Amino acid sequence: MSTVTQKAPSRFGYATHLSCRECGHTCPIGSGHACAECFGPLEVAYDLPQLTRDAIESGPLSMWRYASLLPVPPDVAAAPNLDPGWTRLVRADQLASVLGMRELWIKDERGNPTHSFKDRVVGVALAAAIELGYKVLACPSTGNLANAVAAAAARAGMRSVVLIPADLESQKVIGSAVFGCALVAVRGSYDDVNRLASELADERDDWAFVNVNVRPYYAEGSKTIGFEIAEQLGWRLPEQIVVPVASGAQLVKIDKAFRELVATGLVDDTPYNVFGAQASGCSPVAAAFRAGQDVVQPVRPATIAKSLAIGNPADGPYVLDVVRRTGGLVADVGDDELVDAIRLLAATEGIFAETAGGVTLAVLRQLLKEGQIDPDARTVIINSGDGLKTPDAVADSIGAITPIQATLEAFAAHEHAHREPAQREPEHGNGGPA
Repeated sequence: MSTVTQKAPSRFGYATHLSCRECGHTCPIGSGHACAECFGPLEVAYDLPQLTRDAIESGPLSMWRYASLLPVPPDVAAAPNLDPGWTRLVRADQLASVLGMRELWIKDERGNPTHSFKDRVVGVALAAAIELGYKVLACPSTGNLANAVAAAAARAGMRSVVLIPADLESQKVIGSAVFGCALVAVRGSYDDVNRLASELADERDDWAFVNVNVRPYYAEGSKTIGFEIAEQLGWRLPEQIVVPVASGAQLVKIDKAFRELVATGLVDDTPYNVFGAQASGCSPVAAAFRAGQDVVQPVRPATIAKSLAIGNPADGPYVLDVVRRTGGLVADVGDDELVDAIRLLAATEGIFAETAGGVTLAVLRQLLKEGQIDPDARTVIINSGDGLKTPDAVADSIGAITPIQATLEAFAAHEHAHREPAQREPEHGNGGPA
């Protein structure tokens, strides 16, 4: 449990120890990630500093403005890094109008260095890995994390190794290989890749697998999304937030961020509902929520939303805890619905979302239709990555474009043919009979 204190920071800032999320056993800050007593997952605990809004607002325009609330050295921003974070919070009035909502915001993570929120978690994991003496930065990934690890390691002058499913989108493969990482494609699903990475983490003592053996630090990076949302809303918490769920860590850590902001007095303690969004082809957490279960049963993914295709989500049970505690829920949508949502977001707000962003908006639409989310409440949804990484998801829905001759007549004929029926001029003069 984190507390508020005046204690001076250490090489891991105000982080004091690791605590088991299951049994509460504690251990010193270090490279452990599983509890020695019950094998439950460990997370970072703090003696949180007393902070002011002015102190944070005077910090760098990156996630390092919240360094005091992360397990990183006080001078972390001075080291060679990609300075992720401080992405836009877009007020989406046109989209809100289409959906019948009063106030809708989009936290647009495309603005990060490799165009997804994974730059945040890797930034914290890299800082911890360096402090712990690791020599290689590594990960299993569905794509975005591979991009972030390869880029961050290159900037830090560190060797990187990334393991990916062999059927990953080519854009994400290129987006990792270009940084000079050792790229390993593995036959099977992400869960097969993750299992191999866990075995390698046990064998390679100087390799930091960001989401395995330094996962307690890595996961803390997602808190900065929550910190930024609150600050960008004028130091207020949203009333509702919809978050995509893959491993589930992002949703859980955004909730942790809100609670830490309340604990430090930076925001008022106002209620908020957290909703999780999954693709129907990989929705084990949504299934567990609907069934009223606490255990998440693994599934084999079958969805175009590959960044969410984690069939055995590590933080699934904790997602259930958060949504139930806050009065939210976890829902899922099909691939056709997520494609429609990607196109709607692009057409109304000029934001081309990755498939995970399409899932999040599609779930919001579904919850509005079912009356399970309040259209009048201050609502935030997360777009966790860039649609330019997954263009194939919408390619078929757009169709082929037929070229025309470079003449005014050809353009006029093309324009007439592509008008909506109600926009076309009558075929016979003023519309009267022939």
